[in-house]
Amino acid sequence: MKEIKLFLGPQHPGMHGNASIHMYVDGDIINRAYLLPGMLHRGFEKSMERRTWMNNIALIPRICVPEPDTNEMVFAMNIEALANVEVPERAHWIRMLILELARLSAHLMAFGGCGGPTGLYTAMYWAQADRDLILTLFEEITGQRIYHMYIVGGGVRKDLPKGIEKKILDFVDDLERRLPDYEDLILNNPSILARIKDNIMLPAEVVWELGVTGIGMRSATGLEYDLRKVTPYARYDKVEFDVPTATYSDAYARLNIKYLEMYQIIRIIRQVLDMMPGGKVRAKVAEGSALRWRIPKGQVYSAVEASRGEYGYYTVSTGETMPYRVAVRGASFPQGLLGIEKYLPGHRIDDAPLWFDTMGVCSPEIDR
Repeated sequence: MKEIKLFLGPQHPGMHGNASIHMYVDGDIINRAYLLPGMLHRGFEKSMERRTWMNNIALIPRICVPEPDTNEMVFAMNIEALANVEVPERAHWIRMLILELARLSAHLMAFGGCGGPTGLYTAMYWAQADRDLILTLFEEITGQRIYHMYIVGGGVRKDLPKGIEKKILDFVDDLERRLPDYEDLILNNPSILARIKDNIMLPAEVVWELGVTGIGMRSATGLEYDLRKVTPYARYDKVEFDVPTATYSDAYARLNIKYLEMYQIIRIIRQVLDMMPGGKVRAKVAEGSALRWRIPKGQVYSAVEASRGEYGYYTVSTGETMPYRVAVRGASFPQGLLGIEKYLPGHRIDDAPLWFDTMGVCSPEIDR
């Protein structure tokens, strides 16, 4: 029995997300690895083709639980492109606010998530506590903590509640003041550095081979490729922010970029709250019942910059009340499935959860 088979996840405390990695190991070295992602939500694309356009708004956030709002945004963008709907100006800015809060929440989960597989539980507790404060803000804005169903075709479901702007600013001010504590606790921690520095590499040639986008690409190539700047949506062309990059693609570089991006997210949120105009938040999109809304014939692909990279939907409409075809471009598919099978072998067993964490893998968008 020189080679044995081990299962990491989905219940293992060091595993990120509802997935299982089947590993064939020799000692503590992985010889072969295969991902089984369908441990929770799956089969979204076919399910969407059997639901009305409006009913899908309640389904799609589940494709990525830590950052559900990107699904709402991309689906709404496709509806608006097919139906030629003009989104009110205020709705664009509210969407940016929601997307950046969701990105901040996802980065906190990933940044603190390295605490589980390394035994640094303080990091996990800190990050989850701060993320919970963001979920409280989401609950006040949308009525829901996790799945918000807030960004819809034509704008957003309802306007911001009175006084929420001050609560958001108070939170981001407090978080920014404490971010250096995160840096000292995690990025400057000798025990963490021993696990992530010069380890779990994702070199540029692998990025191009697999089609990795987002932080994985920016940490390996030094390219400032961010869809919020390259092909701006909402009103990202009206705000100023930097795109952190690196040219040495170890786990430390990816985690450090997540840390630097949190400062940029806070910077964007402040600008959005300062520049947000008044007015309507949703355009009229359907005559009569929205559940019988027929989207004109056509096909469209839209994408946004999720915390994991390019996140896109390809949608085909035949003019009926339900989509004819929907294909989801999961941002973590390349590094989460292909990367694990091809490049996780050779690493140690305890590197597998750190691969998931620093690569930014959301398993339902793989088995979708």
